[in-house]
Amino acid sequence: MVKIKTLEEIELMRESALVVSKTLGMLASEIKPGVNALYLDKLAEDFIREQGAEPGFLGMYDFPNTLNMSPNSQVVHGIPTAEPLREGDIISVDCGALKNEYYGDHAYTFEVGEVAAETKKLLQVTKESLYIGIREFRAGNRVGDVGFAIQNYCENHGYGVVRELVGHGLGKSLHEKPEMPNYGKRGRGKKFVDGMVVAIEPMINMGTKNIKQLKDGWTILTADGKPSAHFEHNVALVNGKPELLSTFQYIYEALGIESDEENEFRQSKLQL
Repeated sequence: MVKIKTLEEIELMRESALVVSKTLGMLASEIKPGVNALYLDKLAEDFIREQGAEPGFLGMYDFPNTLNMSPNSQVVHGIPTAEPLREGDIISVDCGALKNEYYGDHAYTFEVGEVAAETKKLLQVTKESLYIGIREFRAGNRVGDVGFAIQNYCENHGYGVVRELVGHGLGKSLHEKPEMPNYGKRGRGKKFVDGMVVAIEPMINMGTKNIKQLKDGWTILTADGKPSAHFEHNVALVNGKPELLSTFQYIYEALGIESDEENEFRQSKLQL
């Protein structure tokens, strides 16, 4: 059952999402060659607690850390290690925070130093597909409209769209209904109505769509060892339109990037 949120609840969820946004922004300037994921994980845990929140992933389903950190061919759910990052790596950082009884949960794939041009393109297309999917999250559309838009865009670039892992509803639970696949058919699935809040998160592979799991029970990798990218936003449906609760602007400020990509998903006055 989909849990519809009031405007007041959506604003509380924005606070939770912004804890994550600020955490990813803090990490952006720390991610560089020679730094290891365990160090970054500890920074994130402390920073989240300093914001009056709790790490959303730590201990959930017995996950041992604050961050899912998935470098290179790891798709998602990577466990932070002491292995140093290297020039040319990419690393997906997925972070969750619990504040005011609500979860924020989003992700960004970072470049470590200078990365190969083909890898840059994978990241670019994956992030573009996120916003293409968000545009379809509007009143009257259905889950399949979002999935189709993401799948079509990424497959037209020759990439593999992961099937086994999906986005989800968000609220007082980290994973609520509806599931939000990154593939599908137009007009299929749950219809969107005002007050829905979801995490849309394309997981896109440079090669095959197929994946495998490590014996640690968590880490998901591409079956062919090629890189994978992951970007995620938290989005509410307000006045029939998608309203971003999370932001990448803290990341962009840290990295000196100018972007207006989020502007179309910000409503000046919200009313339900």
